[in-house]
Amino acid sequence: MRKVNRRIILGISGATGVIYGVKMLKVLKSIGIETHLVISNSGLKNLYIETEYTKEDLESLASKVYDIDDIGSAIASGSYRTDGMMVIPCSIKSLSAIANSFNQNLLVRAADVTLKERRRLLLLVRETPLHEGHLELMLKVTRMGAIVMPPVPAFYHKPKTIEDLINQTLGKALDLFGIDSSLFKRWGEEESIRIVKVSKE
Repeated sequence: MRKVNRRIILGISGATGVIYGVKMLKVLKSIGIETHLVISNSGLKNLYIETEYTKEDLESLASKVYDIDDIGSAIASGSYRTDGMMVIPCSIKSLSAIANSFNQNLLVRAADVTLKERRRLLLLVRETPLHEGHLELMLKVTRMGAIVMPPVPAFYHKPKTIEDLINQTLGKALDLFGIDSSLFKRWGEEESIRIVKVSKE
C-alpha cells in the first residue's frame, strides 16, 4: 500500500494579516509537510499591500499552487486525501461563504470538502470588533466541525518582537494538527524555541 505523506491545504483570503499565511507556509516547508496553496484575489492584493513578498515568492513556498477559480482541481474533491485545511487569514466574506456552503471559488470549495469529509478545518478569522452576524457565522461553522481561532496575541511568553507574537499564534494553530513546531515557549517550559524568520530572504 502506498504511503501518504502529511498534506495540508492552506487558504489565504482577503483579510489583513497575510503574513500569518506566509509564515505558516515557511514553517510547514521547513518541517517537510506537503502544502497545497490557494489564495483569493483579495488575499493576493493584501500580500502586496502588507508585505514585500511577490506572488512568485509566495508560490515558491508551497508544494502545489491552485488558481482560485479552478474548482475542478484535486483539492475540490473529497477523494483527494489531506490532513485538513487552514484558512490563514480568514476574511468575514470567506467565513460567511464557508458557513453557508456557498462554493463560489476553490478556497471555499476546499473548505467545504474538508468539513464534509470530517477533516480538520482551522479558520484564523481576522476581524474586530464583531457584531452579532459575525458571531453567528462563527457559531455555525463551529457546529459544522470547524475550529475558529482568531489570531489573539498572548503575552505569557514575554514576546519582544512582532515575530514572537506571530510565532505563538502559528504554534497554537499547528498544535491543533498535532504538529510540534517548537515556535514558542509554552507555559511552564524553559527550553529554547526554534526560530523561522519572517523577513524575506
